[in-house]
Amino acid sequence: MESYEQQIKDLRDGKIDKIEVKHDNFFLWREAWIKQEDKKFFRGIAGLKGNVTYVYDTSVI
Repeated sequence: MESYEQQIKDLRDGKIDKIEVKHDNFFLWREAWIKQEDKKFFRGIAGLKGNVTYVYDTSVI
C-alpha cells in the first residue's frame, strides 16, 4: 500500500482523482494530512460506515 504522503502528493499533482480512506485508517490519513501547508484544499466527502473520499479542490476558498 502506498503511503498517504505519496497519495496526497499524487492527488495534488493531478495524477489521481481521489483518495479513499477507510474508517480504520483515518488517523493514519490525518497524520499525513495535518503536515500539509495546503490542507484546506483537501475536501472530504462522507461515505458509508465512516469511510471518507478526499479530493483536491482549490476553488473551496
